[in-house]
Amino acid sequence: MFRLVFGTGLLTVLTLGLYRFWQKTRVRRWLWSAVRPGGYPLEYVGDPYEKLLGFLIAVVILAFYIGIVNLLLMFASYAVFQGNFAAYLLSLVGVFPIWFYARYRARRYVLARTRWLGLRFGLAPGAWGYAFRALGHGFLTLITLGLLWPRMTFHLEKYRTDRTFFGETRMAQEGRWTMLFPALKWHFATLGLAIIGSVGLAVSPGNGWMLMVIAGITAVYSTVYYRVETLKRLTATKRIGPLRLTLDAKPGKVFRIQAGGYTLAALAAAFPTLMLLGLFLELQSLETLVELGLEDMPPLFAGLNRWLLIALSVMCYFAIFLLWSALTAAWVKLPLMRHYATGLSIAGTEHMVTFRQRPRDEHMEAEGFADALDVGASL
Repeated sequence: MFRLVFGTGLLTVLTLGLYRFWQKTRVRRWLWSAVRPGGYPLEYVGDPYEKLLGFLIAVVILAFYIGIVNLLLMFASYAVFQGNFAAYLLSLVGVFPIWFYARYRARRYVLARTRWLGLRFGLAPGAWGYAFRALGHGFLTLITLGLLWPRMTFHLEKYRTDRTFFGETRMAQEGRWTMLFPALKWHFATLGLAIIGSVGLAVSPGNGWMLMVIAGITAVYSTVYYRVETLKRLTATKRIGPLRLTLDAKPGKVFRIQAGGYTLAALAAAFPTLMLLGLFLELQSLETLVELGLEDMPPLFAGLNRWLLIALSVMCYFAIFLLWSALTAAWVKLPLMRHYATGLSIAGTEHMVTFRQRPRDEHMEAEGFADALDVGASL
C-alpha cells in the first residue's frame, strides 16, 4: 500500500498533478479488491479518463461561478452596502451547497463504478436535494448547539441510502434518528469535564489544567466514538431487499488506529519538515536572520550552491506531502478499512439469486466537482 501510494504520488508530482486521476483509480482498485464480503472481492471499474473529463467540466462551471457570480455579488455589495464584506460573505455561503452537491455526485460515481458478484451498485440522482437538506439540517444543528446532530446524521444517511441500489434492488434505511442519540454520551462527558476544569482553574490551577487536558483527549475520542457508533446503528437498520447488514466495529480500536497512525506519520514527516526549515533559513539574507534573532545560527548547508538549495527545498516540500499521504494510507486508511470490512456481516445471501443487474450509469461528470473542490468524498 505504501509503495503504491508513494509511487503514484511521485508520478502525480512529476506530471504536475495530471496523474492524480490514474493514482486514485489504481489505489481504489487495490483497496476494493482487498475487501471480500463473503469471500468475494469488490471490483472498482472506474476510468481515469472519466475523472479527467469530469474535472475539466467542473473547472469550467466553477470558473463561471467564481467569475460571473462573484462579480455580480461584488457589484451588488458596493451598490447596497458600500463595501465588499457582504459579497465575500455571500460567496462563502454559496460554496456550501456546491460542497455538499460535489460529495453526493462523487458518491454516485464511486457506487456506479463498484461491483460485487458482478452486480453494479448505483445511486439515484438527487445531489441538489441532498445539498439543501444538508444545509437545513446543519442550520438546525447549529442553533441547537449540536443537540440535533444525530437527527442530521440520520436523515442525510437515509436520503443517501434510500436512493442506493445493488443491482436493481433498492436499499432502505430503517429506524429513527433518536436511536443515534446515545452516541453523544462522550460529548456530554467532555462538556462536563470542561466545565469542571474551568471551575478548577480558578480554585486549583494545576488540577484544572489536568482536567482540561483530559477534556481535550475525550473531545477527540468523542468524535471517533460518535462516528463509529452511529455507523454501527445505521448499518444494523439497513436492508438491501432480503439482505440484512450488521457491523461489529470498536470505537476504541478505531481511535488507536487513528491516533497511532497519524502520530507515526507525523514523526516520519518531521524529518523533511525540519530539513525544509533549515534550507529556508539558509536561503535568507543576513538582514532577515538578524531580524529573526538567528544571526549566530551555524550554517547547516555551507558551501552549497543557491540553486541547489532551492532544488533541495522543493524536494523536501513535496517529500512531506508524499510521505504523509503514503504513510497515512498504510497506517490509517488501510487498517480502518480492514477493521470495518472484517466486522461487516451480511445475512440472507441465499436470496441473492433473485437480484438482477442494473444498467450502466454513464455519469459524464464523474467526480469532477469533488476533485476540483478537493472535498475528499471518498478515497
